[in-house]
Amino acid sequence: MLYLTSDNFPIFVPFGVIGFYRYLWYCIRLAACFAYRPIPLPENPTYIAEEDVTIIVPTIDAGEEFKDAARSWLVGKPKEILIITEEKMLGPLQELANAVDPERIRVLTVPFANKRLQMSHGIKNTTTDLIVFADDDAIWPPTLLPYVLACFEDQKVGGVGTSQRVQPVGEKMTVWEVLAAFRLTIRNIEISCSTHIDGGLPCLSGRTAAYRTIILKDPEFLHGFTHDYWLGKYQLNSGDDKFLTRWMVSHGWSTYVQCCKEAELLSTMKPNWRFLKQVLRWTRNTWRSDMRSLFTERFIWTAHPYVAYTMVDKLFNPFTLLAGPCLVAYLVYKSTISTDNGGYHLPWWNILASYFVWLLATRTAKLLPHLWYRPQDIVYVPAFIVFGYYFAIMKLYALCTLHETGWGTRTGIGDIAAATAAMDKQLDTNRSSFGADDNETVNNSNSGGLRDLNEKLTSSSSGNTKTNFDNGYIPPTMQRYPVATKQDESQQYQYNSNGSGSGINGTATSNGSGSRSRNGSNASGSGSGLGGGGIVRREPNGRRMDIINESYLMR
Repeated sequence: MLYLTSDNFPIFVPFGVIGFYRYLWYCIRLAACFAYRPIPLPENPTYIAEEDVTIIVPTIDAGEEFKDAARSWLVGKPKEILIITEEKMLGPLQELANAVDPERIRVLTVPFANKRLQMSHGIKNTTTDLIVFADDDAIWPPTLLPYVLACFEDQKVGGVGTSQRVQPVGEKMTVWEVLAAFRLTIRNIEISCSTHIDGGLPCLSGRTAAYRTIILKDPEFLHGFTHDYWLGKYQLNSGDDKFLTRWMVSHGWSTYVQCCKEAELLSTMKPNWRFLKQVLRWTRNTWRSDMRSLFTERFIWTAHPYVAYTMVDKLFNPFTLLAGPCLVAYLVYKSTISTDNGGYHLPWWNILASYFVWLLATRTAKLLPHLWYRPQDIVYVPAFIVFGYYFAIMKLYALCTLHETGWGTRTGIGDIAAATAAMDKQLDTNRSSFGADDNETVNNSNSGGLRDLNEKLTSSSSGNTKTNFDNGYIPPTMQRYPVATKQDESQQYQYNSNGSGSGINGTATSNGSGSRSRNGSNASGSGSGLGGGGIVRREPNGRRMDIINESYLMR
């Protein structure tokens, strides 16, 4: 290449600097990835899956693959699995649930197929400290849940993700599935790298991610999640995982990702050209979410500066990637002109050969972590190179079509606005039925709502008997954030799982010890949910969260 640059040295130096810069950062990513360590299992865990975990699965077209996925979830012994579907799919999904475990799998419905509304309905019907969202085809290793729960020992952590790899739909991977597997390998490197460098990540993937229930029970979150608009008029259905990740950052919660074999799930991808539609939907969601993070919300700059850098890098990536073939085309053209007329001395085929060898070498190097386990996929590296340039063009097309919010790969997804309006109407009906105020989250389960649940809890003779905080008692995992008034800008709830409480001037207090005993061991838990006591305080002039005296403080 130095021999080539002798023709016109200043032209090629900037491109060489750009190439050096990009691969220098790739080496830094690899180093951070190797330095990353997953959080080990605690000796005395605060959270136990069979008491503290509800798995929520929004779906409309689950098939037989759901049985294998559900059986893999049940190995971790969650308290309950909630399948949320539309009303017309209740029968088929109930049959699937009954075939696996009718006692621990419950099927609930919403009037319209809408993923965010389905997830919201599942949140409202959850009574555990932690929620795990999962795709209906995500297959977990037996150790996934314990490793995910280990991250929540840090009370600052609000959401936890996992690493992933592709499971073929048939006996052999198609080229589309291999391309998806390549992308997941690169993603696993990126998320472990960013987690190690500054503790953040661009997205907690919706294929499987866990959250503290108390965060998602916030009425502000539920309303924003189901009434999310791009440019104020295009309602969003997909992109739920991006919204959740941004919410963690903007509200002061830390995130973590467990990149290890013990927490690596298997997921299927479209085995045909429809995979491109999936990528287009993901790309639009990434554009919309990253621009919000960088330019509208802006919390990412101070919370996770490295993640902010990667987002900015992705904004320019399609342009820098397409600059390569444009430059090569220019060089080939100049090489067809004689040197006397200002052409270059190298023959055009030499330039093309050098370019393709460079592409094969660098792209293969990026895929070495995948090829280490599946060396037979090396034959698909040329397809990955072609896909990379197609993806760059797709990103530019996606940027010009951000107003298109359809799902793309699913039939049955109707008008999002109509689905949301129906949900709001149903919620208003429920509020009227229960006499709930505008700030109360209504549980719409078969138990008849929070008041019925409260009656069951207060009439219980067990050691976990609870008394009313107020007339509309909400268990700790469902505790609502009160709306601050001008006179009192920091109302709060203090709660504990093992004690009684009384309401005093808008403040609910509890006299329990803040500890829980399991199998002879005493594991203390502060903050969210049934695991212990803590203070949750929200103020309108900021959202950074700290831990003070083993309590939550959101200010």
